[in-house]
Amino acid sequence: MAVQLSTGRRGALWRDARVLAVAGQIVFVLAIVLLAALAYANMMRGLERLGLRLQLGFLSLEAGFGISEGIAYNPGDSYGRAFVVGVVNTLRVSVAGIILATVVGLLVGIGRLSSNWLIRFLSTVYVETFRNTPLLLQLIFWYTGVILKLPPVRQSLSVADRVYLNQRGVFLPRPVPSETFALWAWTLVACVAAAAAVYAWRRRVALREDRPGFPFAAAAGVLVAGAAISWFALPSAPLEWQVPVLQGFNFRGGIQLSPEFAALLLGLVLYTGAFIAEVVRGGIQSIPKGQWEAAQSLGLRPGMTMYLVILPQALRIIIPPVTSQYLNLVKNSSLSTAIGFPDMFNIGVTIMNQTGQSLPVFGLIMATYLSFSLVTALIMNWYNRRFRLVER
Repeated sequence: MAVQLSTGRRGALWRDARVLAVAGQIVFVLAIVLLAALAYANMMRGLERLGLRLQLGFLSLEAGFGISEGIAYNPGDSYGRAFVVGVVNTLRVSVAGIILATVVGLLVGIGRLSSNWLIRFLSTVYVETFRNTPLLLQLIFWYTGVILKLPPVRQSLSVADRVYLNQRGVFLPRPVPSETFALWAWTLVACVAAAAAVYAWRRRVALREDRPGFPFAAAAGVLVAGAAISWFALPSAPLEWQVPVLQGFNFRGGIQLSPEFAALLLGLVLYTGAFIAEVVRGGIQSIPKGQWEAAQSLGLRPGMTMYLVILPQALRIIIPPVTSQYLNLVKNSSLSTAIGFPDMFNIGVTIMNQTGQSLPVFGLIMATYLSFSLVTALIMNWYNRRFRLVER
C-alpha cells in the first residue's frame, strides 16, 4: 500500500487562523487609533474656534474666589492652590468615610445574623432603607432636613458638655499635646517596634506548628497595653482635650465640622455602610455550618467564634467587594456639589466656569479620582494577598 508523503507546502496565509487573528487585532488597534486621532483633531478645532488652547498655564493665575473651608487659602491665591484645597477636602471626607463606613457595615452585617430579633430587625430596616434610596436624595435630606434644622448656636444641643450640635455644624473636643507628649511619643514608637516583633514571632510559630496563632491580636494587645501603661505612668496626661466654648456668636476651640461636611460624611457613611453590611453578611453566611459547630464543640462562645473562626475565613470573600465600595465612596463624594461642600469636583467646576478651560480641568479631576482609586485598590489588594498568605 503506497503512502503519500507531505510535500511540505503550507496553505495560503489568508486561510491561516493564526494569521487572521493577528491581522484582526492589528485592524482593531488601527481603528481605535484612527478614532482617537479624529476625536483629538475635532477637539482642537473646537478649541481654536473658541480661542482656547489646551494647556495648564491658567493654574498659576489668581483665583479670585473664596473657599469656605479647608487648608490655608485666600482669594488672592492661584487656581492651582484652590484645586489643591479641593483635593485635600475630598481626601478628608473620603478617609473619614471609609473608616466609619467599615465600622458601621461590620456591626450591622453581624447584627443581621444576630439571634436577637430586635437587633436583626433594626439592622434589616437600616440596610433596606439606605441601600434602596438614592444617595443624592439622602444628602439633601441630611443637609436641609436635619443639619440646617438644628437649633441656633445659643440653643445648641449638648452631649456631655463636650460635643455641641447646631445650625453651624458639629463642634468636637480637640486633642492638644502637653509637655509630656514627646516622651510618650517615643514610648509609643518603642511599643510599635515591640508589637511588630511579637507579630513576627507569633506568625512564625503559627506557620511552623500549622495552627492559628492570631499574630495581629497579640501585636495589638502589646501595643495597646504599652501605650496605656506609659500614659498613666507619666506625671501628666500626654494629651489634653480642648473643649469648644461659646464665645460671642459662635463656639471657639475644638474641632468644627461644617454643616456641609457633616451632612456629606453622614450620608456617605450610612449609604456605603448599608452595602458593606450586606457584603459582610454574605461573607459570613458563606462559611460552612460545620465551622460553627466545630467551634461550639471546643467550648467557644458565639463572640469568640465569630472573632477567631468565622471572620478570618470570611475576610477572603469580604475584602474584594468591600474594596469596590471604598472606590464608590470616593467617587460618590463628588455629589457634594448638591449641598455646597467645596470638594475637588465643586472647586474644579468653579475654576472651569471662570477660565473656560473645561477640558484641562475635567482632565485634572479625572486623573485625581483615578489616582485615588488606584491607590485604594493597591492597598486593599496588598492586604488581601497578605491575608491569604497568613491563612495558609
